[in-house]
Amino acid sequence: MNRIAARFAELRAANRKALIPFITAGDPSLEATAPVMHALVEAGADVIELGVPFSDPMADGPTIQRSSERALARGAGLRHVLEAVRGFRERDAATPVVLMGYLNPIEIRGVARFAAEAAEAGVDGVLLVDLPPEEAGDVRPALAAHGIDLVLLASPTTTEARLRLLREDAGGYLYYVSFAGVTGASDRLDTQAAGERLRAIRGASRVPVVAGFGIRDAASAAAMAVDADGVVVGSALVSALADAADAEEAARRAAAFLAPLRAALD
Repeated sequence: MNRIAARFAELRAANRKALIPFITAGDPSLEATAPVMHALVEAGADVIELGVPFSDPMADGPTIQRSSERALARGAGLRHVLEAVRGFRERDAATPVVLMGYLNPIEIRGVARFAAEAAEAGVDGVLLVDLPPEEAGDVRPALAAHGIDLVLLASPTTTEARLRLLREDAGGYLYYVSFAGVTGASDRLDTQAAGERLRAIRGASRVPVVAGFGIRDAASAAAMAVDADGVVVGSALVSALADAADAEEAARRAAAFLAPLRAALD
């Protein structure tokens, strides 16, 4: 059992919901990435999604787009992402880490090489926004050979035929995009409609189902967690960290942001 499966088993046994924060590696600084990850865990994170900066993050709203631009300007490529995970693992051997990003940087590095390096660094899962499951024939086995889950996405527009494929192929957990659009558009979050869809998907899924997009605070996290196994919060957290003066301040802000969400879920 890998770290993701073990963590969700612990949560089920305790009747708790997963809290999954997303941050962009290298933002607000290269030095802040690992300290912020540790601060998030201390504040109650169950899994960490670590964004791999990319020049054309098509699924992301302006907040995460700008964070990627800032991180890339500082030199936060895939090497920094993996180094940050290695640094995190020096103190934390238990918290699952999922890299979230796009296919291009992995293809440039080479899928087999990336999978081996990611596993060595301590990565547990990879979510590639622009990789349809039908086209994951090379990526999935390369990751699986190193014990890394390929996390897949479902949305309000996903057909039943596609959902059957996702349920068969999803690793780690299934990420439900709460509305059709980009990250950070919290005004578009309809918790009632999302809840109905989540109940249907979760009832037939062999892996946990978590909800993301539009979750910005304790109230929206608690509302979405009712019908999901966990929630992902990204843009609001990235925004809270954006202008932190140094790694210490970024870590403080991360903990202060996440603690109320943990309390609301519990």
